[in-house]
Amino acid sequence: MKDFSLDIYRELLESLQRKRYELISYSDYVKAKGQEDEKTNERKFVILRHDVDARPENSLRTAQIEHAIGARATYYFRVGKESNNPSVIKAIVQLGHEIGYHYEDMSLCGGDVDEALEHFQTWLDYFRQYYSVETICMHGAPTSRWDGKDLWKKYDYKTLGVKGEPYLDTDFSDVFYLTDTGRCWDGCKVSVRDKIPQYQDEWTKRGWTWHTTTELLEAVKADRLPPHVMITTHPQRWTNNNGQWWRELILQTAKNVVKRMIAR
Repeated sequence: MKDFSLDIYRELLESLQRKRYELISYSDYVKAKGQEDEKTNERKFVILRHDVDARPENSLRTAQIEHAIGARATYYFRVGKESNNPSVIKAIVQLGHEIGYHYEDMSLCGGDVDEALEHFQTWLDYFRQYYSVETICMHGAPTSRWDGKDLWKKYDYKTLGVKGEPYLDTDFSDVFYLTDTGRCWDGCKVSVRDKIPQYQDEWTKRGWTWHTTTELLEAVKADRLPPHVMITTHPQRWTNNNGQWWRELILQTAKNVVKRMIAR
C-alpha cells in the first residue's frame, strides 16, 4: 500500500483496534482524565487528532473511514476558507466526531494579545454554531514569529468554556505523541512547533521512532507501541488521488527544507 493513502490509514486504524486500542477523540481523553481511576489507567487508547489545515474534503474522507469502523476523532478547523468549509464541518459532526477551533489568533492579529482574544472569541462562537466546542488546538504556523499559545499567558481559555488544549492539557509523561508533520512520523527534526521537545529524547531512547506508516504498522503488530498514544494527522496529506498525492509529496519536500532552516 502507498504511504499516506486512505487505504494505509484505514489499515493503521484497524491494526490498532485488533490490538485492543480504543480510538477516541481529544474531548474523550479530557473527560476520562478528569475522573481517572485504576480501570481508566489500564485502558489502551489512541487519541485521534486531525489538524484541518487545507483540503477539508480530505478530512471528510478520513472521518467516514473512522465512522465505518466505530472510531471517534477530533477535527480542528482554521478560520480561512482553505480549511473552514461549513458543509464538511456539518458532515463530520453528523458522523459523530468532535470538532474544535484550530486557532492562530496571535499571528492573525500581529501579536496584539487583547485583539487576539477578541478574535478568538468571535471564531469560537462561530464554530459553536456547528458543535459545542470543548477543545481547541494551536495551529503551528511555522513561518510566523508568534506562538499561538502565548495568548494563554495572559488569558485563560477555561473561562470561555474550553476544557482542553492538546499542547497544554495532555499528560505527555503518560501519552506518547505521534504526528505526521513533515509527511513522515519522525518529522520533529523539521517541525517548528508541532513537537513535544521535553520528551522527544526519552521516546527516541525507547525506540519509539518510525519514519513511514509501514514501519509504524509493523510496530503496532509487534506490540511495540506504548498503551497511551496521541496520533495527529493532517488529512490534506492522506489521499487515494494519484495527482493530489504527488503534489502533496513535492510541496511537503520543499516545505521541509524551509522548516528545517527555521528550526535551526
